[in-house]
Amino acid sequence: MAQAKIQAKMNEATCSKFSRTLSMADRSGQLLESLDQLELRVETLREAASAMEQERECILEMIQSIQSSQELRNICPGEREELSLTANHLMGRTLSVEISVGTIRNPQQEEALHKATSVIDEIVKKLLDDMDSGRQQLRAMHAACVTEAPPVPIDQKFQAIVISCALEDQKNIKRRLETLLRNVENAEKNIKIMDHQKLAGPKSNGCP
Repeated sequence: MAQAKIQAKMNEATCSKFSRTLSMADRSGQLLESLDQLELRVETLREAASAMEQERECILEMIQSIQSSQELRNICPGEREELSLTANHLMGRTLSVEISVGTIRNPQQEEALHKATSVIDEIVKKLLDDMDSGRQQLRAMHAACVTEAPPVPIDQKFQAIVISCALEDQKNIKRRLETLLRNVENAEKNIKIMDHQKLAGPKSNGCP
């Protein structure tokens, strides 16, 4: 009789333990599912913030392009001043929007990013002295950042540095090079326009 009671107690304890184990597993599964859903939301948040960051850069670039455009110089002083004030106002409002998407890097990626940034900075310094050579170097560096076969030579040394960077940094480096190339092209267009106007002689801007 006593042995039967002991066995019954053991069976009860085993069943109770098994039930608790299942319950803990269920709770763990629910928490894991919640974390998976949060991970998707975090990635969506980062992608949205990154897209906003790119939009901010694009707007700033467009405003700067208008401010330095030859078209703005060709209008009469009164209208030019009004447009410049509007552009400055838009620039200030755009700069007041602060967006930051951090990137987690290991020491090797930190070093690679520093090297890539230093290389680009050096090219930017040389652009004023030799724009044509600087443009060719920028194109070779940009070719090192794209997956499709580029029509220009690849800067393989720079490519090795970029590959060592974090994925998000690789995208940002590529975007920076694209922006620099557009700025160089716009600067060359403005120089050609001004040179053509100088050869053609002064023209009336239509202002009274």
